[in-house]
Amino acid sequence: MPRELDPCAIAERSLIKKYRKTLWNPFIAAVKRYELIAPGDRIAVCISGGKDSMLLAKLMQELQRHTEQPFELVFLVMDPGYNPENRALIEANAEKLRIPVTIFESNIFDVTVSVDRNPCYLCARMRRGFLYAKAQELGCNKIALGHHFSDVIETTLLGLFYGAQMQSMPPKLHSKNFPGMELIRPLYCVHEEDIIAWKNYNHLRFLQCACRFTEERDAAEDGVGQSKRQEMKQLIKTLRQTNPNIEKSIFAAIHDVQIGTLAGCKFAGRRYAFTEYYDRLGQGGED
Repeated sequence: MPRELDPCAIAERSLIKKYRKTLWNPFIAAVKRYELIAPGDRIAVCISGGKDSMLLAKLMQELQRHTEQPFELVFLVMDPGYNPENRALIEANAEKLRIPVTIFESNIFDVTVSVDRNPCYLCARMRRGFLYAKAQELGCNKIALGHHFSDVIETTLLGLFYGAQMQSMPPKLHSKNFPGMELIRPLYCVHEEDIIAWKNYNHLRFLQCACRFTEERDAAEDGVGQSKRQEMKQLIKTLRQTNPNIEKSIFAAIHDVQIGTLAGCKFAGRRYAFTEYYDRLGQGGED
């Protein structure tokens, strides 16, 4: 009689069986394509308690088990001021999925709740700073965040429509304020809808962003509220009706930027006007 698997074993098995093509393969593709992990790395997997970071933790565990190039993992949870119920949910999920979390606390929610302009941006920046500092304290050289393919597409559109710039979310970057530290995004090629499918298949309930701005969005009849990112989700959903490949096209575009066709660009902190590189284009222009 076959041994009955517990919820954690079922969730792990589903990653490399049922969801191999949609989760495991894109995860491995991103790790390899963008060279996110190197032998000897000590990586802090940052867990917010949501579906994305919890999935990331499980994928990183699986990779660590099967890789021939060893690296270390620390599963880092920052409590920015969750209520007791939300904190308990994170701890319960970590125990159920056998993720050995290290929890530390901050006062981020107290700080951002009184901010009217760009509170989500401030919250994200503060979270990242606290995570970098704690990870460095624990001897890590990288932090891994749960941003996925859909986040990349939405960020690209947000920058274009509201940031007045053509920018995206890179798969990895060096920290400016914490020398020697890097941020990596191993879910870069994983679609959000596939993360949701894995969550639902395993009957898992994860934490939503537990702040007042999310509550306002959820209470809004349009499902958007003050969230520009949610607005981008709705826009992409609409565009997909006439162009099912819209997200793939945007993703491909950020890998093939034609600098020579732009009126200006910025690299390594310096702005370049079109006139500075126009002559270098030579005879490649159109008549």
